[in-house]
Amino acid sequence: MIYALAAIGALTIAVLMWKAFGPQIASPPARRAPVAPDDDPEFLRKIAEEQRKNKRPTDEDGGLK
Repeated sequence: MIYALAAIGALTIAVLMWKAFGPQIASPPARRAPVAPDDDPEFLRKIAEEQRKNKRPTDEDGGLK
C-alpha cells in the first residue's frame, strides 16, 4: 500500500515539475480589437483638421458688427 502512495506522489510531483519547467507552448500574438471610428483618436484628429480647413469665417475682419 505504501508503494502505491509513493508512486502516486512521485507521479504527481513529476507532472507538476513538467508543467513548471517543461516545454513552453507559444501563445498566439495578441490581437487588437477593432476600434470604432468614433473611438479612434487618429480618425477624430483628421476630422477636426478637415473641419478647421473647411470652416469659412462668417466675418472677414473677425470683429463683431
